[in-house]
Amino acid sequence: MGIRLVPHDPDWADIYERAAADIRDALGGTALSIDHVGSTSVPGLAAKPIIDIVLRVADSSNEAAYVPDLEAAGYRLRIREPDWYEHRLFKGPAVDVNMHVFSRDCVEVERMIVFRDQLRDNDDDRHLYERTKRELASRRWKYVQHYANAKSEVITTILRRCEVFNDQASE
Repeated sequence: MGIRLVPHDPDWADIYERAAADIRDALGGTALSIDHVGSTSVPGLAAKPIIDIVLRVADSSNEAAYVPDLEAAGYRLRIREPDWYEHRLFKGPAVDVNMHVFSRDCVEVERMIVFRDQLRDNDDDRHLYERTKRELASRRWKYVQHYANAKSEVITTILRRCEVFNDQASE
C-alpha cells in the first residue's frame, strides 16, 4: 500500500471547523474539548488528506454517553482500543475525517497537541518531520498503521525537545 502525501491545503482548517461544529451540535456538553491535530493541522506541512480530530469526553469507555449521538450525526465507530487509553476511532460522514476519542485527562491528548504546536512553531522540527514522512511514504506498506508506527522515532525525538515533556521527565 502506498501512502499519498499532498501539499498543505488551507481548506483543511475550514473542513475541521465544520466537522467540529457538527460534533458540538451532536454532543453538546458531552464534548469537553475538540481539537484539530495531526499533519493537516500544521500549516505548510504535507499530509495525507485526512483530517484528524481529537475529542475528549468524560469517560471514553462509556460509549452509551456519546456513541449513539455521533452515529446519528453520521460518524462510524471503527476501532476500540481499551488497552490504549480507552481510545475510540470514528470515521467522519462526508469527508476524510478520523476522530480519536479519549477520556478527560488522557495524557495522549496533551501529547498530540504539544506535538502539533511544536511543528507549527519550529521550522526545523517541521522540516525534519516532513522529510521523514516523505521518505517513509515512498515505501510500500501492508497497512497504513505500519507507516504510522515507523514515524514513532522522529515523533519521540521532537517531543523530547518540548519543554512540557522535559519537565515531566525530571519530576
